Amino acid sequence: MIRHIALLTFIEGTTDAQVQAVEDALSTLPARLPQLHAYVIGRDLALNEANASFAVAADFASVDDYIAYRDDTEHRRIIAELIAPILAARAGAQYEIS
Repeated sequence: MIRHIALLTFIEGTTDAQVQAVEDALSTLPARLPQLHAYVIGRDLALNEANASFAVAADFASVDDYIAYRDDTEHRRIIAELIAPILAARAGAQYEIS
């Protein structure tokens, strides 16, 4: 099993409506992509100052399933149209889980 984690930090001035649009769009992906074994997204609770703004955690049965998600046209559109314009920084990792 492969776990993908993405931590997104949004630029200052990002509106609640912009973040909601990201949430709404990303929430459509599980119905579109059967490769997603588990998919959880959420806004940071701001419990620590240096945290990212938003997190994505996704589990896949294989590397090929992760790549299908990564390269999916709707996923790429969401990134380009909704996330990139408000993105200050991104950190990501993919690792094996049992």
